[in-house]
Amino acid sequence: MIDIEEIRKYLPHRYPFLLVDRVIEIELNKYIKAYKNITNNEPYFIGHFPEKSVVPGVLILEAMAQASGILGFKTMSKTPDEGSMYYFVGADNLRFKRPVIPGDKLILESTKISDKRGIWKFECKASVEDEFVCSATILCADRPK
Repeated sequence: MIDIEEIRKYLPHRYPFLLVDRVIEIELNKYIKAYKNITNNEPYFIGHFPEKSVVPGVLILEAMAQASGILGFKTMSKTPDEGSMYYFVGADNLRFKRPVIPGDKLILESTKISDKRGIWKFECKASVEDEFVCSATILCADRPK
């Protein structure tokens, strides 16, 4: 398990854009499972949507990319403080099935497919209570700061 303090070592994001609360499983160079607790206090709910709070799909995608970033950084034994940035550079086969709302615990899973010349490819999915929310193939690039 990786708590929020350690997550902050591997991701440069901070509130309100840090979208991973805890890592519950990790197998270096292979797989990560993490989560984000969705609360009614999230700043984007003010405008998305005032009458019916729904997590923006791009933020679900970003949360999957952040979980993938933790897996990549941990696998490489690097941190952003050591001069490395892990950029989200692409997504393919993106699909959404259900909205995510306040009170949900968004489970984020990412499996490493490949890494070549600093470009990492991950197969990702998000769910709430074993109900499919989103899936995508995500590309991240490890680059110097």
